[in-house]
Parts: sequence; structure tokens; C-alpha cells
Amino acid sequence: MEVVKARGFRRAADVLGMPSSTVSRRVSALEKAIGLRLLHRTTRRVELTEAGQIYYERCRRIVDEARLAHEQLGELLAQPTGVLRASLPVDFANTYLAPLIAEFACRYPGIRFDLDLTPRKVDLVAEPFDVAIRMGDPEDSNLIARWIATLRCCLYAAPGYLEQAGEVRHPTDLARLDCLVLRGSRATTWTLRSGEARVEVPVSGRFQLNSIGLMRRLATLGQGIAVLPEEIAAEDVGQGRLRRILPAWEGPPAPVYAMTETRLLPAKTQRFIEFVREAAKARRGERHE
Repeated sequence: MEVVKARGFRRAADVLGMPSSTVSRRVSALEKAIGLRLLHRTTRRVELTEAGQIYYERCRRIVDEARLAHEQLGELLAQPTGVLRASLPVDFANTYLAPLIAEFACRYPGIRFDLDLTPRKVDLVAEPFDVAIRMGDPEDSNLIARWIATLRCCLYAAPGYLEQAGEVRHPTDLARLDCLVLRGSRATTWTLRSGEARVEVPVSGRFQLNSIGLMRRLATLGQGIAVLPEEIAAEDVGQGRLRRILPAWEGPPAPVYAMTETRLLPAKTQRFIEFVREAAKARRGERHE
């Protein structure tokens, strides 16, 4: 394990606190016992063979599990510590997750944070992230998805826009109005539901964009009607900048997941996922009271 991580016998020996000749001899003995070469050795570098890659991945999981077992036993009553590296969707993090992260940071002062806000889907296998919060149904079956919440999506517009355009009484009225639509979605059609009823409405508008935050802002500036997660629109609704329209109708819900590369999570990551899930549940309960 350490030879692969250090990319050489000498650096691995320094980490393990033993002579490099001993490390080399033990690897050779392991290869002999298995009957396959695990490493390509050159004067400059050490690389895994195909057999070595398979053996390394299996052993790495075993070692990780043993390490986590020691951590859980040794720190059962201790506060989790370390750097939590998380990838977060930009707009959702700014409008919804920020206060939750602040509360979590106060509860666990031993955790430091390295947060990456980006619209791209980071590679949890190749990049050093502990967790990625993603909106939408999971696409990568090789990752572990933990459900966080399902956000209601409703229709909103600025009061000034509604005064100019007229009140919206039925989903079919949307066809004559300016609508703000997400790029990559079915931009010409919105699917709305009211109980068991479902209707597909043709929509159009001057703006197609890939940012929920900008869509929300343009809606407050009277540029059209937007379908937004209830949690993201809540502040603007409370301040009177947005008004919910067609209250009996909703857009498709937006699921939120915490994605990890493995089920074996250190305490800092596990506590973070659990905290966000419970906070989201509490918020839903407060709205329904």
C-alpha cells in the first residue's frame, strides 16, 4: 500500500520507518506467494501491473475499513476532526446550505472545511473530495448515493411583472407569458402536477440559462416566471420580491443526494451528511406545521 502511495520504495520506507531493502524484500515475497508480478520497477518510478491494480484496490478497501474501525472505536466519544472536502452546487449552497454549514461548523469546531462550489460534476474517485452534494437523480452507479431531501418546485413571479402581464389563473395561461427556463431541460415544455392531474404546457421566453441563482434574480427583476425549489425562493417570497402563482400546481420535484466514493466514511463526513439530512427534514416539518 505505502509503496504505491509513495510511488517508490525509498519514500515508502521512510513512512514505514524501515530500510528500503526490507520493503523491497517483503513485496518480492508477496509476489512470489501470489505467483504474479504486482509492480513494474524502473530506476525512476514504480507502477502497478494489471494484477497489482486489482490487488491494490481490494487491499485498499480492507485497510480503509480497518482504519475506520479503529477510528470509530478510539474516537467514539470524541468530536470528529480533520478537513472536510466537499463539492457543492453553487446556487443551492449559497441560498440553502450556507446557514446549515455555519451551524454544523459551530457544533463541530474540530472540523475544517475545503468547499468547492462548481457547476461541474467532480470525479469523486480521482479527486480528493469526501462528499459531493448533487441535485437531481444519481447518474453514476459506481458511486454511493445517500438521499438528503426532495425539494418542492413551485412557480414564482415578481408582483410587478404580474401587474403588467395579468394574473395567471390556469397553467395554459403560461403560453402567453415570458418564462425563464433551464438550459438542458425540455425548454419548450413544462410538466406541472396538481394532485393526480398532470398537464404539459408549451412555454417560451427570452432567457435560457444554467443557473438557478440567476433565474431567481431575474424573476425578482420582473423578467418572467420561474419554476424554483421552494427553499430557494423562500427569502424573496418573505420579502415580497416574488409571489407564488398557480398555488395548486407544482413542477417536478428536485431530489438532493450526498454522493461518496465508498460506504466507508470517516466520522467528519458521516456526521455532515447526517446533519444536513436532519436539518432538511426539520425544515420540511416547520413548513408543514
